[in-house]
Amino acid sequence: MAARDTGENTEGPLARPGIYLGRMVVFLILVGFLAFILFKQITPAFLANPGLNGLILGVLLIAVVIAFGQVIRLFREVAYVNAAARGAKAKRPPALLAPMAPMVAARAGGVTLPGTAGYLDTIAARLDEGREILRYIAGILILLGLLGTFWGLIDTLSAVGGVIKGMRGGGDAGVMFDELKSGLAVPLSGIGLAFSASLFGLASSLITGFLELQAGQAHARFHNELQDWLMSGETATAAETAAVPVRAGGAGTQDLKEAIDRLTALVAEGGGSRAATLAMTNLAEGIQGLVQHMRAEQQMIRDWVEAQASRERELKQVLDRLGRERV
Repeated sequence: MAARDTGENTEGPLARPGIYLGRMVVFLILVGFLAFILFKQITPAFLANPGLNGLILGVLLIAVVIAFGQVIRLFREVAYVNAAARGAKAKRPPALLAPMAPMVAARAGGVTLPGTAGYLDTIAARLDEGREILRYIAGILILLGLLGTFWGLIDTLSAVGGVIKGMRGGGDAGVMFDELKSGLAVPLSGIGLAFSASLFGLASSLITGFLELQAGQAHARFHNELQDWLMSGETATAAETAAVPVRAGGAGTQDLKEAIDRLTALVAEGGGSRAATLAMTNLAEGIQGLVQHMRAEQQMIRDWVEAQASRERELKQVLDRLGRERV
């Protein structure tokens, strides 16, 4: 298959999200390099409130892990669809595409099952839900930064109030000014560091936002390519679906009937999700085999019709020749 415009070589209709993973890694490397250059300036700001700043960095680390997980999970989904498109033996479908296993198997046989669009909307909603935690963490980081700022301001104002109360009145103005200057040195020197939590919070929110953006782009590309591939096949109408058992026959129909019976029994008995997933996989394999069997029979009928038409033309030519000879 030809390489896509992103430079990735794929073995199926879906491209691996490696480019987005690479962007995330490069961005984090640049952030780490910037932090290394500004290490001397960042260290005093961090030590101004190590507890809260450490909490902010810990939440940022959790966001990084979640963002990478949202992109890495797509590799299994892409590999499953590409394997089905190549006609490889069906493996256990991943969690995200497990409900769409019959649609994927049918599309591998060249047919788009009815109701595929509804399942695609469900996939899009599940992908969006996976990124909701990242948006929430980005907001939490900003709130933690503001909390540190207000915390520092309260401590600074309290210290200023203590200095003012401790000043002695009635003395020389120069002496009072010196006392005020020396008393305000500590709270005023620490007021800049009181905003360190906001610095770490906003920077962490910026990093989380970029990672969430890359994860969203990877999810959107996966959904769009999956939709293009699934909806590009020949749509099977209800009449064709109902007529399949009558026309196909053979082992494919029997396997499909057994898979549907097992799935119906599991639903009726309230079976677990693992058993239901296995039954859906068997159903998908049966549908794929049935579609391939139908295509083979259609090709046989087409060849037979062409052979009959060729024989009729030859017979007509012979009859015309005999008619001319009699005349």
